[in-house]
Amino acid sequence: MHYREFLPNILLQPYVQCFFICETDTAVIAEDSVFATGFVEIMFNLGANGPEQIVNGGLVHEPSVQLWGQTIRPFTFTSFRKHAMLGIRFFPHTAACFFNEPIALFNDQVIDFHDVAGKAADLLYAQLMEAGCLEQRIALIERFLLARLSLFEHKFGKLKMVSNILQDLGRDDFFENIHSVAARYGISSRYLQKLFVSYSGLSPGLFSKIARFQQSVQLLTQKDLSLTIIAYRCGYYDQSHFIKDFRSFTGTAPSHFQPELSTDLFVHMNN
Repeated sequence: MHYREFLPNILLQPYVQCFFICETDTAVIAEDSVFATGFVEIMFNLGANGPEQIVNGGLVHEPSVQLWGQTIRPFTFTSFRKHAMLGIRFFPHTAACFFNEPIALFNDQVIDFHDVAGKAADLLYAQLMEAGCLEQRIALIERFLLARLSLFEHKFGKLKMVSNILQDLGRDDFFENIHSVAARYGISSRYLQKLFVSYSGLSPGLFSKIARFQQSVQLLTQKDLSLTIIAYRCGYYDQSHFIKDFRSFTGTAPSHFQPELSTDLFVHMNN
């Protein structure tokens, strides 16, 4: 598996964390587990053959361009393909700036991007397939994203506030002082939470849980750390609280988790 990331141009850097490619040299059968990352992504399959998922022993074609919403509940699927994926990863709170639909509608879904962007998505995909190199493909995607960004300028007004709230979420006392945080922005705590959901698709509480979960996954790769230490470092009340949250995101206890899957968690792609 070959994986690389690329920064977008300066106009898109406030909205797009990175572009990425994921490729394999040969077709492989893989059972993939997908867990919460806090990101929304779009992925283009640029291989000669479309992506196929194995369902009941047969191959089912998947959309050539997929919109991955916020993953909350874990899921596993088996696929067969030679990977040639080019992806867009948005920041947790910026994908909403590219869509008319409420971003939370995409939660826990992998959607055919044509159903969202229509003919523009089909045209972009055709252009990507004809492009001669990666640089041309990224330039085409950047032009497409800038065009969509211009359609939803009305969402820019609150974006800076949401970005600041996202930073405030890192404070240990955020939820104890949420009314004070909201007052600092001249809004109510109820509106703060509504605003956060409208831009990220997640409530502040759920986003914080996902952030702690992701931190715990990284620490689990360090074999010498006990679950108690990991729970403490990630800000859980105690080990049982940590285990409960971890089970909700993976379906398994941290003691049974396979650290080698952690790459899948961080990049949120079906590889």
